[in-house]
Amino acid sequence: MKRLIIALLAVCGAGCIVEPPVAGGTQPTPAALTPAPPAEVKSGANFGDAIELQNVVINPSRGLAGMPVRVTLNFKVLQKLDKDYFIFVHVEDVDGRVDRLNVDHPPRSKPTSQWQPGELVQDVFDIPIPPNMPVRGLSLLLGFWEPTGNQRLPIVNKDAVPNDGTGRLIVAKFPVVPAQ
Repeated sequence: MKRLIIALLAVCGAGCIVEPPVAGGTQPTPAALTPAPPAEVKSGANFGDAIELQNVVINPSRGLAGMPVRVTLNFKVLQKLDKDYFIFVHVEDVDGRVDRLNVDHPPRSKPTSQWQPGELVQDVFDIPIPPNMPVRGLSLLLGFWEPTGNQRLPIVNKDAVPNDGTGRLIVAKFPVVPAQ
């Protein structure tokens, strides 16, 4: 089953697991309200030839309005950074009707200037989904930025990974079920 999920995520490019819109909206079914398993999205995105995002785990793989979704990012350090970068996280409505949520933060384990080449670094955070957020799905975009100079680390392999052309990696899209 896990291989099937990973294969489906690969076909969508950025881990797209949101159904297309249905005329008149959709009502959640009892199956849609059962706990969803985590989803893993492989990446390989290279930020500034310094950091590679190896994979992302979204848990659960289907959000429930009013409940957080836990995101785990797994990075490999390619070269030493001399600045402390924040991880910017933009969560956007897949249909573009609701304002973006920002979950920007410094890496939880230690500042990026302390990361060592070859080191594997994990960052875990929650996306708080408001209880009355009227969306059918959310897109997760991320990258690195240096807050004092407001500079982003560029995505070096932008032709190989899904991105929006502004230094934001498109990681995944996941469905959101309305609160009952």
